[in-house]
Amino acid sequence: MDRITLNPAHQAPAQLRVVEGFALRASRYNHHARLQRSLAWRLAHHSLELPLPSGPMADLGAGSGLVGQALLQQGFQGRLLQVDACPALLAHNPLAARHGALLWDLNQGLPAELGNSALLISSFVLQWLDRPAERLETWCRQLAPGGWLLLAVPTAGSFPQWTGAARAAGVRCTRWPLPSSHGLTAMAAGQLEIHLLRRLHFSLTYADGLAFLQQLKELGAGTSRQPPLAPQELRRLLQHWPSSGLVTWNVLLLIGQKLP
Repeated sequence: MDRITLNPAHQAPAQLRVVEGFALRASRYNHHARLQRSLAWRLAHHSLELPLPSGPMADLGAGSGLVGQALLQQGFQGRLLQVDACPALLAHNPLAARHGALLWDLNQGLPAELGNSALLISSFVLQWLDRPAERLETWCRQLAPGGWLLLAVPTAGSFPQWTGAARAAGVRCTRWPLPSSHGLTAMAAGQLEIHLLRRLHFSLTYADGLAFLQQLKELGAGTSRQPPLAPQELRRLLQHWPSSGLVTWNVLLLIGQKLP
């Protein structure tokens, strides 16, 4: 595995917590990643018939390799570099040795070897980065003429049940802030010809609010930019959580091509 050492001094505390959160749960990530696995399969399916130019290809935020494995299972023959900031996740990625891997903080842009890329694919990663729209613009700029970007990212408006329960309980909503789908779409449309744009809505069922929050933690996705709630605040939040057990995710699915 090829690796570039991350410099913690260049990472914000919140970003370090994100990496640490996923590292702690890396061995169990695939077991809990129901929605992430589904979107990885969709992205892989859409990429099979694309007329790719010559150039490097990479999975940005590859983690444990769900996208790459879905591509292989559907017959993709290319070499997809696995790029991620979490060494523990890459250690559980079976494509890291086969396709190569880079330990890389995507907040620092893209490595030089991904200039003029033929394919950049990213699933459930962009939301964790600082200034997601700016990061997306950078990705678009590094595509080769005729190159493709495939993106799946949860967006603002997700988890309204959490937001509503926090408001009713009079406590902070400590979920990680998610980017606007309209803002990301506008940024991509300024750089690419958009071939597919879908704003998807998924409702997953959990036993209760605590089960949902624990599921996020088991994924490694329980990091917040805010301090955790005090025990009594958490109890109030859970008391106001909807009894249906449904939690809604909004996901932007976008495929675009860099014009010559």
